[in-house]
Amino acid sequence: MAISSILGYPRIGADREWKKALEAFWSGKLDEPSFQSRLEEIRLGHLLKQREKGIDLIPVNDFSYYDHMLDTAAMFGIIPKRFRYEGGTVPLSVYYGVARGTKDAAASEMTKWFNTNYHYIVPELEGAVPVITENKPLAAYREAKEKLGIEGKPVIVGPLTFLKLSKGYAESETDAWLGRLLPLYVHILQELEQEGVKWVQLDEPILVTKLEDADNKRLKTAYETIAASVPGLNIMLQTYFESVENYQDIVSLPVQGIGLDFVHGLKGNIASLRAFGFPKDKILGAGIIDGRGIWKAPLRDKLGLLQELTNVVAPERLIVQTSCSLLHVPVTAKREAKLPPELQNALAFADEKLDELKLLTRALSSGVESIRDDLTHCDHDLEALELSDARNRQDVQHAVLELRSKKPQRKQPFEQRHIAQQKKWRLPILPTTTIGSFPQSAEVRKARQQWRKGEWSEERYEAFIREQIDIWIKLQEEIGLDVLVHGEFERTDMVEFFGEKLAGFAFTQFGWVQSYGSRCVKPPIIFGDVAFEQPMTVKETKYAQSQTKRPVKGMLTGPITIMNWSFVREDIPREHIAYQLAYALRQEVEELERAGIGMIQVDEPAVREGLPLKAEEQAEYLSWAVAAFRMTTCTVQETTQIHTHMCYCEFHDMIDSIEAMDADVISIETSRSHGELIHSFEENTYKLGIGLGVYDIHSPRVPKVEEMTSMIRRALRVLDPKLFWINPDCGLKTRGIEETVDSLRNMVEATRIARGKYTLKV
Repeated sequence: MAISSILGYPRIGADREWKKALEAFWSGKLDEPSFQSRLEEIRLGHLLKQREKGIDLIPVNDFSYYDHMLDTAAMFGIIPKRFRYEGGTVPLSVYYGVARGTKDAAASEMTKWFNTNYHYIVPELEGAVPVITENKPLAAYREAKEKLGIEGKPVIVGPLTFLKLSKGYAESETDAWLGRLLPLYVHILQELEQEGVKWVQLDEPILVTKLEDADNKRLKTAYETIAASVPGLNIMLQTYFESVENYQDIVSLPVQGIGLDFVHGLKGNIASLRAFGFPKDKILGAGIIDGRGIWKAPLRDKLGLLQELTNVVAPERLIVQTSCSLLHVPVTAKREAKLPPELQNALAFADEKLDELKLLTRALSSGVESIRDDLTHCDHDLEALELSDARNRQDVQHAVLELRSKKPQRKQPFEQRHIAQQKKWRLPILPTTTIGSFPQSAEVRKARQQWRKGEWSEERYEAFIREQIDIWIKLQEEIGLDVLVHGEFERTDMVEFFGEKLAGFAFTQFGWVQSYGSRCVKPPIIFGDVAFEQPMTVKETKYAQSQTKRPVKGMLTGPITIMNWSFVREDIPREHIAYQLAYALRQEVEELERAGIGMIQVDEPAVREGLPLKAEEQAEYLSWAVAAFRMTTCTVQETTQIHTHMCYCEFHDMIDSIEAMDADVISIETSRSHGELIHSFEENTYKLGIGLGVYDIHSPRVPKVEEMTSMIRRALRVLDPKLFWINPDCGLKTRGIEETVDSLRNMVEATRIARGKYTLKV
């Protein structure tokens, strides 16, 4: 008989209890014992819910105090020397110092977890001597068993994935590092085996990417070593986010189970299964419920897929599970009473996915007839959404079809535009600016809440926003910035703000997901055809420009970022959604230009994270992603300067695509990666305007002038000072007012020092 499982459950809680506990602890409102007690309560509550929902094999150790990669590094004592870790169990002060930075030490790099919007802390191996500081999976297993009677499935990041996603070692040191880590993994697993653990989930999502032959050999070595060391332990080698590469080699590894993604990796994994079958001595973890999407599963289709799988794998050797951890979706859809019925009824968040797993497992065990009514309800709910007016706007569909037939491009090449823009703006060499947002104080958040509740009138709220703009326009002038921004005080989130003003979007009340650390976002839902309805940013930007003689940038979020940071419909290709967004945003760009705004920033921080994991699919994605950006920006005059911004991704493999976007100025994060992105420009020529973020805004510290001077100096070795801008690496919404002002003052001072070495030649 088949059983059900998931790969992980959301940490944050239905009311973001986890986030609130972390932030209360960081601010000193919770002492450490109270904090530990609160997190235990949240953690056990999640396990109880899974048991009540009927999940057979419940994961443990998927819960984290910040991030699972950081947890693994801490378990092995891999802590950068600058945090002065002295051995033993890693204190929370050090753990959170690595994640967030301290007054004296910069935080470790943070980057995207494969092609998701979750960010992980990158382990730094340089100088580390790995040892076991604590057996976290064992502690999680014991807690679940002793306190709840749950026989849990410990979840651990696998050795190859952990190593490949870490930094601070040369390629030639890879085998040596695997040799250091493997004994630690073996020790952890041996203690789990001695405890009587039945199943351990070793996550190896790196196996869905293209690996070198040497890495495939390392994988074989690692799992042969593990198999020989823990012969009595069942290992589920778990993959997700795509189909595995080297299927035959992977399924021949000496493990007891293989977990495959039959949602996002359906095409490749099912083809491999059909061509090569599946080992008779292994369990198949069949990921058929989407762990990343929020739509109700078409249960009849899923049953058809399960039927095909059972033709290859006997039902008793099948675990019906999610395609990946449910970390990437909100907790429950049941509370979303304000959504249109046709939308609400088509949603399935984490808890609803647990129900779907139970239904499918029951159908396998007791026959399809046992869930007949559930199948009928599912069919009805999905059909109602498909036939809704929101998904069938002929005006939008025809307009986008026409736009797609034309090549989007600016009328003049960059070289000509640059001369015209320099003549118009007369900016100094190394112009300074910020990315867009300024601190949203408790006062700002309270005002917005009062306005949303109807306690404040529209007029009162607008007056308040203008006051905030006035304050920060004056501050920017006093600090000495060259290009200003209005501060985005009217915006909650860079995607939600635009989604609320465009047709085709819906917003949940409680649909929060973790982005990084305690940072939670509430992604919009793109459920219909997207359309521009009225100007969205003109009023505030035009007002800000009226308060200063310096240029003020209009601030928009780009089409690819809005798409990648939303939950999107699945009935049309993502490319078509991107073009609908681009068409709507183009109209906003044109409205800003008509209002006299001559610098417009269209942020695209999420372009890289949408890059397909399969190399053969990347060129097509980048082609239409670039086209969508250009479609948004190509109609402006040559003197209108288009900016964009990208952050927290590796860009070395897409510099050509970034240049093809043809933005007059792009700002890219470099500080959190300690300037490593500059190496990309040491190997690749970049001919457009560029600003490499010179300090990390996610760390609660004021960077020193010398730090930023050093970053600027290194960048100017490979980038043209006539095209170089200086800015923070991201928006400043989450920072405090005092630290923001002090950091920007230091940035301007670093710029002044750098300017002393160059003379602008127009």
